[in-house]
Amino acid sequence: MTILLIIITSIISIIAFNRRELFDKLQLNPYAVYHKKEWYRIISHGFLHADWMHLFINMFVLFSFGGAVENIFKQLEFEGIIKSPVLSYVILYFASMIFATITSIKKQKDNYWYNSVGASGAVSAVVFTSIFFHPWTNLYFYAVIPIPGIVFGILYLAYSHYMSKRGKDNTNHDAHFIGAVFGFLFPIMLEPKLIHVFLDQILTIF
Repeated sequence: MTILLIIITSIISIIAFNRRELFDKLQLNPYAVYHKKEWYRIISHGFLHADWMHLFINMFVLFSFGGAVENIFKQLEFEGIIKSPVLSYVILYFASMIFATITSIKKQKDNYWYNSVGASGAVSAVVFTSIFFHPWTNLYFYAVIPIPGIVFGILYLAYSHYMSKRGKDNTNHDAHFIGAVFGFLFPIMLEPKLIHVFLDQILTIF
């Protein structure tokens, strides 16, 4: 499923790079969502990216963590905790994408000029689901500096919150923050008892 998402997202993003009318039609524009009821934008914006670098980073991170999360879900199926790993993964990805837009729509619903694109909310969710199950596994900051997943997660949330309040760049930090939180909570939504998996992992260091 991860590879399929990467392929579809890459194809749509690359096509939209050279077709401005398609890009404008699919991007998240809270004004159009709220006032024109163009609800499809809540999903379609996740298949667009601003440029090649934006696309590469999101797809690289998705590739790096998506397979691991799929394997986790397969293990949960084997243990009888969930019934469908594929369905669980699809729900994680698209539900997080939807929830990640809520704050933006609420804040910018009357701002005709505000737009947002990218799968960052959903990708953040996948990363944080991985952190939930493996909090002490090292993530590599700038692909060089090893940081335990749980530490990276805390820093990521703090940074996203700070930058959202600051609001001086063109990045949708709200989507990053909400997507990450949704991804971390998603296993508990699947099965509340999975919280013990996280707690057991955390306590292994003590």
